[in-house]
Amino acid sequence: MTEPTDETAEKERGRVALWLDPADLETLSQRCLCNDETPDPEREFCARVRFRARAALHKAGLV
Repeated sequence: MTEPTDETAEKERGRVALWLDPADLETLSQRCLCNDETPDPEREFCARVRFRARAALHKAGLV
């Protein structure tokens, strides 16, 4: 069973809810356009988005 998201904790982190279709999350979790010349901050951003998309799918029991 999944634990509900703590809305207060997320708001304290400055985060907002974003509802996406599972197919969109799957695409985001696998898509990366970084290459050897991509600056580290952009690589880290890409990695965070992929991780969070995959985590959302996992939490929903879809992977």
